[in-house]
Amino acid sequence: MTVFGIPTQALFGQLLIGLINGAFYALLSLGLSVIFGLLNIINFSHGAQYMMGAFVAYFALQWAGLGYWWSLLLAPIVVGLIGMTIERTMLKRLYHLDHLYGLLLTFGCALVIEGVFRHEFGSSGLPYTMPAALTGGYNLGFMFLPTYRAWVIVFSLVVCLGTWYVIEQTKLGSYLRAATENPALVQAFGINVPRMITLTYGFGVALAALAGVLAAPIYQVNPLMGSNIIIVVFAIVVIGGMGSIMGSIVTGFGLGMIEGLTKVFYPEASNTVIFVIMALVLLVRPTGLFGRAS
Repeated sequence: MTVFGIPTQALFGQLLIGLINGAFYALLSLGLSVIFGLLNIINFSHGAQYMMGAFVAYFALQWAGLGYWWSLLLAPIVVGLIGMTIERTMLKRLYHLDHLYGLLLTFGCALVIEGVFRHEFGSSGLPYTMPAALTGGYNLGFMFLPTYRAWVIVFSLVVCLGTWYVIEQTKLGSYLRAATENPALVQAFGINVPRMITLTYGFGVALAALAGVLAAPIYQVNPLMGSNIIIVVFAIVVIGGMGSIMGSIVTGFGLGMIEGLTKVFYPEASNTVIFVIMALVLLVRPTGLFGRAS
């Protein structure tokens, strides 16, 4: 059976790959949007923190015998604490300056982190074992659905929607949004704004680390895995609207699927289709699809 001359199994297989990529795009762009939307920091070290999450999972397995399920909890905490240390020691000095200074600092941090890991572990990927409970798959007739890839899509979607709900629909989220717009007023109500900002940055970084753990069994653990994806993620954040939580989720999954379909119908454009869409969106709506004018 074919669709537009393409075998059905190949078409749905590429759609699945697009959804997998979209899950990682959504998680990473969500973390970036949380940090930018609430802290006004363009976190260029996000890709390095994604890579660190995968390495924490690898170290936990090799050194402590802690498997995948423990790493889902451990890696976001460890990398989040590292991120909070960076925020407290360096980033907090830049909040009153132009966005460019934060971008340059985090870009420098990314280069240092990736350089250290590449020096220690080289550029080849390190294998990470898939959890036994998620091996195998399901024959749906028109395609074969691996269990682990289905888990990644569903788990990423749950995390993304849960984050959106907390930030947009709860009292904690209203405090976070108010702290970015009028920190002096929020502080007057007895809320520790600097601590809230630090925890917010740590949470955004933890989302990147969580994506790294999810990616480890699929893409292997590689010091360059973050630098290979971060430019695409930034493009997705711009398309969705800088700081827009729902924009990051929708455009992350949507553009992942568009990228997957492009590999079927016009493979030559698969590496550039997201950037073409970004250019078109910025021409029509400079604030992004879900963004708001300042």
